[in-house]
Amino acid sequence: MTFPHLALLAAILVACAFHPAAAQDAARGATIAAERNCAGCHGAAGVSELERIPSLAGQPAEFITLQMILFREGLRQAPPMNELSQGLEDQAVEDLAAHYASLPAAPPPGLAPRDAALAERGRQLSAALNCGVCHLPDYSGRNQIPRIAGQREDFLRHTLAQYRDSQRRGTDTNMNAVMYGVPDDAIAALAHYMAHQPVRPE
Repeated sequence: MTFPHLALLAAILVACAFHPAAAQDAARGATIAAERNCAGCHGAAGVSELERIPSLAGQPAEFITLQMILFREGLRQAPPMNELSQGLEDQAVEDLAAHYASLPAAPPPGLAPRDAALAERGRQLSAALNCGVCHLPDYSGRNQIPRIAGQREDFLRHTLAQYRDSQRRGTDTNMNAVMYGVPDDAIAALAHYMAHQPVRPE
């Protein structure tokens, strides 16, 4: 990432941290989501039914805001989100984030049955990797850190592998370092465990 990109990212983080929460309007965000047909991929209630597409319901508003700005500014490449985020002013981004944050989190339809042995291995790996330190002990997320409890298992598996293989970065390289060298079978166990964690309705 170049210096201008780092400077822009720093400005985004400051804006996300200090913008008044009262400026967010979930009702306006619902209108924007309908206009942009966000439900076509992320589900009518923010719960994804599509492979490798994340559920957004119940995600922290700051996390969604940050990701949308990263898409819009081209600092994170994830087609078609880069194109779909164009033309959204900061206020619209925050309203959209407030809308999805206000929706109750729920597990995706068609979730495969829980495998007790695989989930237990995932639990042990999560403890060893300290996943609960950033994502919170119930994996509900906070601020700019996403909720991973009840997230789509295939999305988690794909995303964790991307971090390991340095194909994806967040606002820093913490996740890349955490996932470095983690084999595919361990990633599968982590994803299975997280996908079957109970979600906390907001």
